[in-house]
Amino acid sequence: QVQLVESGGGLVQPGGSLRLSCAASGSIFSINHMAWYRQAQGPQRELVASITSGGIINYVDSVKGRFTISRDNAKNTVSLQMNSLKPEDTAVYYCNARMVILGSPYEYQYWGQGTQVTVSS
Repeated sequence: QVQLVESGGGLVQPGGSLRLSCAASGSIFSINHMAWYRQAQGPQRELVASITSGGIINYVDSVKGRFTISRDNAKNTVSLQMNSLKPEDTAVYYCNARMVILGSPYEYQYWGQGTQVTVSS
């Protein structure tokens, strides 16, 4: 069984910082693409930042210059450092990973349980 466990959400004032972390565990052969999504009101999840196993990074325009995604391939973790937070960053943040598990030739997409980030004074 493979799972993603997130940590680090919470309440912060505008202009503050938070760091989200996500650890993948289980029968993992390889992790290709890791990302953070967020979901505010409504069913749509927004891709916030992504990073490939080779270190190629992309950000949504609204967080460029404020958020930094990083990963530790040896520990199967991905983090999101969020600085200069704004009220519009308030959302549930989800870790996402595309992984190949042991014994399977296929890549599957996995999600964490989500962690609430609230930016408010």
